[in-house]
Amino acid sequence: MKKVLPERSFGRPRDSRASTKYRVITLANVEKEIGDRLKKLDLAGIKAVGSVLPFRANNYVADELIDWSNIPDDPMFQLTFPQPGMLDRNDFEQMRSLVTNGASRTAITDAARRIQTRLNPHPAGQLELNVPTYENQKLRGLQHKYRETVLFFPSAGQTCHAYCTYCFRWAQFVGIEDIKFASNEPELLASYLKRNRDVRSVLITGGDPLIMKTKVLRRYIEPLLGPGLEHIESIRLGTKATAYWPHRFVTDDDADDLLRLFETVRKAGKHLALMAHYSHPRELEPPIAEEALRRIQSTGATVRCQGPLIRYVNDSIGAWIDLWTKQVRLGAVPYYMFVERDTGPKQYFEVPLARALPIFNGAYRKVSGLGRTVRGPSMSATPGKVLIDGVATIHGEKVFMLKFIQARDPDWVGRPFFARYDRRATWLSDLQPAFGERQFFFGKVSGDGTESNDPPRGLSSTRAMSSI
Repeated sequence: MKKVLPERSFGRPRDSRASTKYRVITLANVEKEIGDRLKKLDLAGIKAVGSVLPFRANNYVADELIDWSNIPDDPMFQLTFPQPGMLDRNDFEQMRSLVTNGASRTAITDAARRIQTRLNPHPAGQLELNVPTYENQKLRGLQHKYRETVLFFPSAGQTCHAYCTYCFRWAQFVGIEDIKFASNEPELLASYLKRNRDVRSVLITGGDPLIMKTKVLRRYIEPLLGPGLEHIESIRLGTKATAYWPHRFVTDDDADDLLRLFETVRKAGKHLALMAHYSHPRELEPPIAEEALRRIQSTGATVRCQGPLIRYVNDSIGAWIDLWTKQVRLGAVPYYMFVERDTGPKQYFEVPLARALPIFNGAYRKVSGLGRTVRGPSMSATPGKVLIDGVATIHGEKVFMLKFIQARDPDWVGRPFFARYDRRATWLSDLQPAFGERQFFFGKVSGDGTESNDPPRGLSSTRAMSSI
């Protein structure tokens, strides 16, 4: 009899519904797939917003994660379906009118493009400062912001099983090729890494690299295990698949092959980490979601969990206590709480920093020591990852205490600095230096996320470091 698994078995799934086949939900088929569950919603409004910001869901999200008796307030519905408030009122009315009146696809796309260009599609200087040069050519499929870490965007991985409405990489999915990060040259990545021996970690991201079949993903990962790359200590996979399509690790036709690939990385002496994006504790409740984590961990891979603080979805202490507690129980590592980035529908989702900090601290105090691996609230801004470390009154002035936990200039890491307390500020560019200083030690940051003065020493040295 032919063996189903030619190598070792990773165990059989416990969930009786685990054989579900993936079905994508888009604007084209949302009425057919969702049917009566959309009756009390403004379908034209969903299509209007979904024509500007990317929309993609699937049957698992719709059937297992969304509470349709609680829409539109259900957090998972807010997380995956376009909402009218995600666009400026005038923009929304314009797009809704075009959709309702049967405008041509060209007219709708042209109007959407005008709006998209105003939504800061690539925050934190990604295009200007993060893209390295190799042999006199810009590598548009790589980002090298921090000395030790390179991000790689495989072309075949620039979509997801479902899109988050808050996604800060929404510009990857709207069909504008000249602002998209993507590469189909794994050999070029390996060559670049061999010339940059300060790099210790590679993050394969997107989109979602686990949207790819294992045989395609293998083409990007296996070159990183070869000679000349002994300095690469870890390979990270940025993914939402553990939440939006856990079948990828359990019952997809190449799920076992994917887990064997994970084992191959571990046997090569590399640390393999799935950087799993979880936004709400409900994403961890289905039995198949637990099974996916068990199977991943059985390969020796680590699951580290991160997600942004998002209004309407998880902006409560209880949501984060529940999320981190579930992650620890399932053997995953709470890693980051991010501040929602200054891009896309930020005005809909953003939470003031003065509110984000007590939410983080309130949850942090209620979890065990194993859950206190998490860091936050953290802003991934132009100069680096800035941690909001606390609020204090110093010399009579109320201030935010801040520090870098990652930075363009490694000398900035761990360095504390202070900003005037501002209860309305939602991002680094909203903050002003404390104690009468004219600017922060790393320079000024403008509202669109780019440096508004000459790049400081750290930015210059990083660009030189990542240019060969």
